[in-house]
Amino acid sequence: MNVHEAKTHLSRLLEAVEQGEDVVIARAGKPVARLVPARSRAPRVPGAWKGQVVVPDDFDETPQEIVAAFYGDLEPEREASEHETSLP
Repeated sequence: MNVHEAKTHLSRLLEAVEQGEDVVIARAGKPVARLVPARSRAPRVPGAWKGQVVVPDDFDETPQEIVAAFYGDLEPEREASEHETSLP
């Protein structure tokens, strides 16, 4: 099916996809897209990753060179007290 036909008959194509049919759309005779049913997602479950992720003790500590880079300093020369080096 070409692009013009697909634009003209989109509702009909969506119905075909809902019935399980794959629809290929072509431009100048070359396939460029495929309409397929959207995957439904399972509902999210809070805590599904519990026990699977480890946050290191130094997670909130940012190295001085990275803090300096945020202020435009590629080579930190400032005192550590000028920039906060950890999150609250």
